[in-house]
Amino acid sequence: MEIANGATHTRRLEQALAKADFHPDSERVWRWEMRTDTGRKTQVKFELLAEIESRQQGAIVKFDDCRHLGAVNLRGTGYAARDVQEQTLRANDGGVVREVHVNVSGMAGFLMAKAAANGRSKPKDWYDIAYVLLHNDAGPRAGADAVTLAFGSVAGDARTWLLELHANFGDSSSQGTSSYVDQFILDHPDQDPRQLAADAMLAVDDICTRLVN
Repeated sequence: MEIANGATHTRRLEQALAKADFHPDSERVWRWEMRTDTGRKTQVKFELLAEIESRQQGAIVKFDDCRHLGAVNLRGTGYAARDVQEQTLRANDGGVVREVHVNVSGMAGFLMAKAAANGRSKPKDWYDIAYVLLHNDAGPRAGADAVTLAFGSVAGDARTWLLELHANFGDSSSQGTSSYVDQFILDHPDQDPRQLAADAMLAVDDICTRLVN
């Protein structure tokens, strides 16, 4: 909504990212990165996505008041803004516990936005979908319930995204399944790859079957 209405606050966002030690990607104005090396290398990526019907898929949206910051237009990512929930974040700052309330995308918005983005065929998208389905607080079958509650029945493009998602977790060698297993094994090398693959396939099959049928 902010971007569609002229992105009047993007200059402040760009300044905040710079103060937090994020740096713009040299080729992608919609991605900023922060790298730290304090005993262990860490990379944090901030990506600004938009869904504007009047712009082409994949079009770059540049902000007039910014030196670098922009967004990329991806169909379906607007689902994340249609399912917003307030979360409380706490941190210990020099012995002082600080608390803030922030709006974040709910599980339904996250899953549908990720399903829409799966056409990018990025391993991270596959992994994120399976991980959230399997490791959310409400259990593996909560994904379909959340989407139905937030958006009702799915049709049109959303149905197509889910069918494509289902196909990419069709068996243990499918790119979605492999992406989930490969990343999970990196983080948890003691896990059984066959069990991880089975869990991911069952979770994706559940949400896709229940929402498409």
